[in-house]
Amino acid sequence: MPKQSFLKGTVILIGAGLITRLLGFFNRIIMARLMGEEGIGLYNMAIPTLFLMYTLSQIGLPIAISKRIAEANAQNDQQKIKKILIVSLAITGGLSFLFVGLMIFISPFIAQHLLTDKRTLYPLLAMTPMIPITSFTSVLRGYFQGLQNMKPQSYAQVIEQIVRIGTIAFFVKMLLPYGLEYAAVGAMISGIAGELISLLFLLSYFKTKKKTKIRNRFFLTLKSCKTTAQSLFSIAIPSTGSRLISSLSNFLEPILVAQSLSIAGFSAVVATKQYGLLTGYAIPLLLFPTFITHALGVALIPNISEAEAKRQHVTIHYRINQAIRISFASGAIATIILILFSDSILNLMYNNTQASYIVRFMAPFYLFVYVQFPLNATLQALDFAKVAMWNTLITTLVKYIVLIMLTSRASLGIFGTALALAVTAILTTFLHYSSLKKLVGYRLDFLTILKMISLLVITFLTGKGLIQWLPNYQTNLIHLSIILLILVSLYLCYLFLLKIITFSELKPLFRKR
Repeated sequence: MPKQSFLKGTVILIGAGLITRLLGFFNRIIMARLMGEEGIGLYNMAIPTLFLMYTLSQIGLPIAISKRIAEANAQNDQQKIKKILIVSLAITGGLSFLFVGLMIFISPFIAQHLLTDKRTLYPLLAMTPMIPITSFTSVLRGYFQGLQNMKPQSYAQVIEQIVRIGTIAFFVKMLLPYGLEYAAVGAMISGIAGELISLLFLLSYFKTKKKTKIRNRFFLTLKSCKTTAQSLFSIAIPSTGSRLISSLSNFLEPILVAQSLSIAGFSAVVATKQYGLLTGYAIPLLLFPTFITHALGVALIPNISEAEAKRQHVTIHYRINQAIRISFASGAIATIILILFSDSILNLMYNNTQASYIVRFMAPFYLFVYVQFPLNATLQALDFAKVAMWNTLITTLVKYIVLIMLTSRASLGIFGTALALAVTAILTTFLHYSSLKKLVGYRLDFLTILKMISLLVITFLTGKGLIQWLPNYQTNLIHLSIILLILVSLYLCYLFLLKIITFSELKPLFRKR
């Protein structure tokens, strides 16, 4: 099975991530135009519960699988790889079906008493089939990541989004006459279809490329996998702690927002609409560059794990620095564009600009989120998952306190939630960086920081100058496109002139292996 270099693997994931993110935006545009703020709010209130079930059913195994398979593959130990897969499939399979039953049982209570909108019951119940599907998918993705072959999951991501787009309008339109809650169910069904086709693709790819027969003596092998299970859990449990805290945070977020807005005097319908504005319109735009940072994080784990096994500490520091620079570079241009052109972009996409003030405010703080991904991935790869877990726990507690204090004030409302998310972004990144500095001696040098600040300032001034040159960009799509094209082109020049990214780093992309 082909193995890609760190940068090649990252570029493959970035390419797939870009396509997936663009398709995802198209999917969201369809949802927003069909369902509106209230419908998006209902959908997004239910989704964090699904992510929590993902975390509980997978218990951190995807990261553990990636790391342990990378180590076993470096030793060419196919029997160990087989054991890792068998243990992982058995655990995730059992847990996923357990949590499906739990979801069916607790959904009525979550909808009526926690989310304060009983209509969320229907999307909560509709999403349960996703739990086992994504559990099995996560095992296969971890397997391919461990082999440093990023193509299968890249293809799977694109296929999933294509299926979603191809089915969402049909299911939402079919169920919309029965109410917004049923329209949200339609959106969930399209998601299930996408996840299922993605899993079937990964399974077919795995069957054609595998070197060992998993079904051969499956249960007999499972009985002799105690050491393998312990090896996986040594990473999975601390990693789950971090992810569980994050998932619990996301699960509690709509609950706390709904309750806080209720205290502030907002009705359930208004609260749902405001939450829809934040999570359905603003946050997706702010998270757009994370397909790059997520790709870096995924590629970093097996790469740094391999370097750590070989005691190549210089390589580890170089990879961390490289990932931070690329993450910042991907986020900086998005930040400037969102600060300057949020009204035009939101109007073009959703025919709605109500969330633009939230986007403009949060954009600079999300630069910290972009850098956060590779820092967290590095802690996981170096077996410091427990440290990442404690960092996440601290920031989650701070977020809850700030969110409740600010969102419950009538003068702030949903903007209080935006402030809480901004505080969380800064604090989490600072704690992860401080941990790496203390544990492995990594330090981001002052010159690099100065270059990053210079890049932001120069790009912002360039954007302001282009706006003066074509001031009617808000009503003229061609002028807006020209401004963005010139701005991105000049930005790429600035990246290389400031040596935030160098041509020598890109050479491995063009080498044949």
